[in-house]
Amino acid sequence: MAAIEVENLYKSFKIYSDKGKTLKERLLFKKRRAYEKREVLNGISFSIKKGETVGLIGHNGCGKSTLLKLLTRILYPDAGTIKVEGRVSSLLELGAGFHPDLSGRENIYANAAIFGLKKKEIDERLKKIIDFSGLEDFIDNPVRTYSSGMYTRLAFSVAINVDADVLLVDEILAVGDVNFQQKCLKKMRQLRDSGVTIVYVTHDTDTVKTFCNRAIWIHEGKIRKDADSWEAVDAYLAFMNDEKMRELEKEQEPVQEEQPEEPQVQEDINDEQPPAEEPIEDALTEEEAPAEEAELDSNHFGSGEVLITKVRFVDEQGEVLDILKCGMPVSLEIDYQILKEQNGYNFGMGFFTASGINVFSTNTNIDNIFPEKLPQEGTVRFKIQNLSLLEGEYKLNVAVVNADQAPLDYYRCFLEFAVASENKKAVGTTYIEHTWEIPQA
Repeated sequence: MAAIEVENLYKSFKIYSDKGKTLKERLLFKKRRAYEKREVLNGISFSIKKGETVGLIGHNGCGKSTLLKLLTRILYPDAGTIKVEGRVSSLLELGAGFHPDLSGRENIYANAAIFGLKKKEIDERLKKIIDFSGLEDFIDNPVRTYSSGMYTRLAFSVAINVDADVLLVDEILAVGDVNFQQKCLKKMRQLRDSGVTIVYVTHDTDTVKTFCNRAIWIHEGKIRKDADSWEAVDAYLAFMNDEKMRELEKEQEPVQEEQPEEPQVQEDINDEQPPAEEPIEDALTEEEAPAEEAELDSNHFGSGEVLITKVRFVDEQGEVLDILKCGMPVSLEIDYQILKEQNGYNFGMGFFTASGINVFSTNTNIDNIFPEKLPQEGTVRFKIQNLSLLEGEYKLNVAVVNADQAPLDYYRCFLEFAVASENKKAVGTTYIEHTWEIPQA
């Protein structure tokens, strides 16, 4: 059963260049009333089932926050329909619904009442709200004396304790400190696991991958991708990388200056003409020529200035392995080719389960290795003394970025591989060396 149904939704705003603020100004300066109609959402349609956790992603100004405000009925659409089942709790803007002159305690009652709770219900939840916020020492102070982080704590504490069926969260958690962010995400996971429908707007794509089971990518007022969170996020990141590379290409384009016309000199027809000059070779050498940009999709993207040409697992004798064994020493070899020199190189790899769960990932920078110069072609080796992966099917991600973290060549699932285990038996993905001590009867 659907918790949220949106069908053919349109929303636009009037953007005035210089709107008169008073009646006098509006009468005297009618030209100031000129405006531009900007369409933010253009025919959005989707359905969210009860208990789903959906991330809304997209660049700034694409319409994510506007969509959440439409779902909470803070705004109303120009056209289209919205149906939301059950009690809705929202956390959209810092301190929305708070009165600055009221104390934190008084604002809890006022804010919870907006969500539809009666005084008796608020009394039962009051201690839990205050404890979660961590503002016991400040709860009777006016909220105008609160910092932005304290505002966030109080607002979030109220929003998650109203027994909502649908929770709408706009990227407000970024305001709180790291510990409170982790605390909020833990609580949201508990709500998710209890069956609460959550719609979460954020630019933190890693959180979308790990927290949400689905993601909707909005681009220029339309849904560009509605899929599994990993698939949608990778498509979005590939697109944003493409945009970044185009911007860099534009910045690097030389500005052609107009050359002044040379004065025409009348030549004597009897004068011998000098021989024509040979055409000047292109100043760009092969090494300096810009590399062709790698084909972009959800699994492979990058500038193409450095290429990962081959990847393989080998044993201690250098023999290529088709199947790995738990507990064996193994090396991951990554062949590369540099088409354009960089300001530094950072190679990375990651092991993932067949379902996309990250088992282990690292890169050279994390391991305090910062190569600034490399041969034009070579092999990077990642040596594993004792492979701890349990028996199963896995996927391998490999990547290389430069010192500015710009992707040069990134592969999601470069290859799939299997791990076999003869005597290393356990449940999960990783084997941990261990012993048992059992008391004697």
